[in-house]
Amino acid sequence: MTQHATSVTGDRVGFDRYGDGGPAVVFVAGAGPSRATDPVTTATARLCAEQGLTTLVFDRLGRGDSPADGVLDLDRELHALSTMIDVVGPPAVLVGHSSGSAIALCAADAELPVSGLVLWEAPLSEPADDVAVWITEFERRLDAEDYVGATEQFMKDMPPQWLEALRAAPDFEVLARASATQRADGQALVRATDLVETERLRELAIPVLAVHGTRTFPEMPVAAERIVAAVTRGAVDEVAGADHSWQPEAMAERIARFVREEA
Repeated sequence: MTQHATSVTGDRVGFDRYGDGGPAVVFVAGAGPSRATDPVTTATARLCAEQGLTTLVFDRLGRGDSPADGVLDLDRELHALSTMIDVVGPPAVLVGHSSGSAIALCAADAELPVSGLVLWEAPLSEPADDVAVWITEFERRLDAEDYVGATEQFMKDMPPQWLEALRAAPDFEVLARASATQRADGQALVRATDLVETERLRELAIPVLAVHGTRTFPEMPVAAERIVAAVTRGAVDEVAGADHSWQPEAMAERIARFVREEA
């Protein structure tokens, strides 16, 4: 049953919590999914709870059971994430998926009560200058309420078949309005890339596990190695998964082992 908590910025965040009393784990979704459209994360959270963890899966601002209006920027998203950590009981290990990994890195850099990071296929292989140019154009289109153009810009470096499939949907223009929830993702990718390149991540005292799937895009292992090279306590691992998604049983086992041994 969906529960809610309100952030300091007044955003009402919907979430599900699994397990009780064990070490805390919060899952941070990437650019797009809500709990209703992401059964893989929910299944993983349930399996982690069976291994003694207390897990939380929430809807990012503007999605699912977390309705939100206005500018959904990174700072506002971090306030929502901070509220979720408070709900599950700090400190928490953050498990980020894709650009959610960048949000998790920014949360740790902002000194939220984070005990470790598990980053699944963080898209952080590109130079910071290129990422900044990309997000500037994305935000320009978003601010002009050109949601279709913003969606196309956000997805321009993704596999073309993903955008083609979205365009083929009869309600594409409605679906494109979800780009309003991706501003935080873009801003997080800019900030996280800068953190990697300036070596500010060496200031983190927490362990970082960068994970990629067994069948993935060439840049994902590169990004994982890049992240780990920038932190003090880091490791790269491969977990069963394909096409930017993990296999729940394998990922739950790896998260539980990380919490037991590292965090």
